[in-house]
Amino acid sequence: MASEAAANDQPQNKASGPRTGGVAQRYALALLELAKDKKTVDAVATDVENLASLARDDAGFRAFLDDPRLGAKAQQAGAFAVLDRAGIGGDVKNMVGVLIANRRLVELPSVLATFGLLLAEQRGQQAAEVTTAHPLNATQRTQIVARLTEAGFSNVRLSETVDPSILGGLIVKIGSRLYDTSIKSRLQRLSYAMKGAA
Repeated sequence: MASEAAANDQPQNKASGPRTGGVAQRYALALLELAKDKKTVDAVATDVENLASLARDDAGFRAFLDDPRLGAKAQQAGAFAVLDRAGIGGDVKNMVGVLIANRRLVELPSVLATFGLLLAEQRGQQAAEVTTAHPLNATQRTQIVARLTEAGFSNVRLSETVDPSILGGLIVKIGSRLYDTSIKSRLQRLSYAMKGAA
């Protein structure tokens, strides 16, 4: 069960994006195994996608997840109210409860992204981790999948992360390839070029 797999881990700092190891992987794998045992993988996957969209697109919910001042009772009341309003099922809701009990609610976006990557891998899909400064809209998602398909990747599934520190552009990691068109990287390259020319 999710609570057994994650009961003994210690709190750590805010996650900066999806991770395929560590805390996020333990919680995501526990949720995926639970869903497989109960034969509810599709329903849980839908709940995870809906909650990931909410965490990605709703600035207020993201701020709530990142607020270290909230106690466990306040986190549980707020999170469960949002989950109930969004129609999120019991397994995902229980996993969020375990995150709260272990003081790891800040890890929720990483857990959801990692769940998506694990599920895509099991379904034979190629997972593309996409990092942007602002949330993507449906048109942008379609364009990214189309470009990756043109580049020779098939059956692509996106896992999105919002990181304002990249300033603009995007970073795409798929397989062993990394495509970095972020403004932050461009500015760093320009800075190095200017230092080399001086």
